[in-house]
Amino acid sequence: MDKRSFLRKIGQAAVITPFLPYQLSANTSISIPSYEVSTDDEFWHRIRVDYALKPDYINLENGYYNIAPVPTIQKFHKHIEQVNYEGSYYMRTVQWDNKKRIANRLASLVGCSADELVITRNTTESLDMIIGGFPWKAGDEAIFAVQDYGAMREHFKLIAKRYGIINKTVSIPNHPKTDEELVALYESQITPKTKLLMVCHMVNITGQIMPIRKICDMAHKHGVEVMVDGAHCVGHISVNISELQCDYYGSSLHKWLSTPLGAGLLFVAKKNIAKIWPLLAEHHREDDDIGRLNHIGTHPVHTDLTINDAMDYLDLIGLERKEQRLRFLQRYWSDALRNTKNVIINTPVEEHRSCGIANVGIDGIKPSDLATTLLEEFKIFTVAIDQENVRGCRITPNVYTTTNELDQFISAMKTLAARV
Repeated sequence: MDKRSFLRKIGQAAVITPFLPYQLSANTSISIPSYEVSTDDEFWHRIRVDYALKPDYINLENGYYNIAPVPTIQKFHKHIEQVNYEGSYYMRTVQWDNKKRIANRLASLVGCSADELVITRNTTESLDMIIGGFPWKAGDEAIFAVQDYGAMREHFKLIAKRYGIINKTVSIPNHPKTDEELVALYESQITPKTKLLMVCHMVNITGQIMPIRKICDMAHKHGVEVMVDGAHCVGHISVNISELQCDYYGSSLHKWLSTPLGAGLLFVAKKNIAKIWPLLAEHHREDDDIGRLNHIGTHPVHTDLTINDAMDYLDLIGLERKEQRLRFLQRYWSDALRNTKNVIINTPVEEHRSCGIANVGIDGIKPSDLATTLLEEFKIFTVAIDQENVRGCRITPNVYTTTNELDQFISAMKTLAARV
């Protein structure tokens, strides 16, 4: 089959059966092409078939929630049906074994020991459990960035009111010259009273990838523990927690791993588990059993099961291949706009400092107005960011995004920049 015929057939299948590409009737004449294709371009067109996309706009806001592909959602529905079919029998027999089995596979994906990781509902739950459960004493100090995610910053403020700790902040430059500049930024705030340092692996509002290992090595020399916000990393870039040498790591799996909503993970280094107070009390476990931090009561266990299916889909694509594609898509539009008059890119230019996420603004246009205009006039959905040194729209393509869609975004931005 030549490329033109291949893409035409994909398009026909996507239009006729947007929600059911894997449950076609035996009588249908439509066949879904194989993933085994001859070119990279054909592969990504094939992947796009797996997504049911709303036609009203181009979605460039995949950072909050990565739309799950139809094959994963179909497995999700089957898990809902199975759990509902078995009812209390499932909940009282195998739910915990299944969750542990999937957590073990997640641990392998992110490069840590299985007894140091649990499945949570999101990054906020994971990291706020550490912030709230840390053995604080009055006068202890914590360090984080003003660009960090709001939920964690607010929880640090709450803990300051409760325990009398002191929060110290840094401001991450959008265009650092070296890793050492970033390391020194955090080190400058450390004192003998500093107990915990929080840092983003990938800054959620700009996509900047931070030098985590170097920051951890520096902090540990001062006796300071490091908690890493990896909300946007698992399923996006290669993550090896053992190599990072951090003390705590949290991520949301409904972002770039593309699970259904309500899935996350928490890593706690074995040596630290015993000192963290759990969010909710668990039945008796040993102090260094990470399971004691994972009691959340009855919850949607079918979401836990679907994490396994999401990892299957990631394996189908290949993490390295996905990371390369996401970086390509980001560089495709950001490189095209970097030298455009009035356009401001708030993400580092060096390729190793970002992947699929980047942030762009237009001098003279408020981020909220930019996002509104992109949606209403150009039918492009983004999210406005207006805080500290980041004023623009966060742009997050996904594996289904095409260069044609990005061309429309580039054209829209150049049009708006020329109006200023």
